[in-house]
Amino acid sequence: MADQLPRPPAIITAPPRRVLFLCVHNSARSQIAEGFARALAPADAHVASAGSEPRALNPLAIEVMNEVGIDISEQRSQRIDEVAWRDADTVVTLCGEAEGICPAVAGNVRRVHWPLPDPAAAPEAERLVAFRHARDEIRWRVASLWPRGE
Repeated sequence: MADQLPRPPAIITAPPRRVLFLCVHNSARSQIAEGFARALAPADAHVASAGSEPRALNPLAIEVMNEVGIDISEQRSQRIDEVAWRDADTVVTLCGEAEGICPAVAGNVRRVHWPLPDPAAAPEAERLVAFRHARDEIRWRVASLWPRGE
């Protein structure tokens, strides 16, 4: 489960100003990350998500985000060439397959890899719980991009 994965350290250099969350299908994990980033990032940060083979936004992603008060129902899955990925200062990949499909980015672009299990691949009876686990892990990881000062 996602809660058993080692947690990455907080970003200790400058927080992202233009971040792209990338996953193959851009239907769940990257959409959840985009939703949390829109809620947690500074107002002037640019946030996007995309995929190499986008599919429709997963209804369970919408449901579990609604449970924590974030509405992602207006977000849509996009191909990577539909977003300004070349302008990103940080590219976050959220699945094992995405690390290999991430476009070549400039050397000054921060690459972060979060290889989280696909909650949509869980058995149907466990799927909602899997989405909640993914949501909670993604929330923690996205918050680490913009740590709150004391």
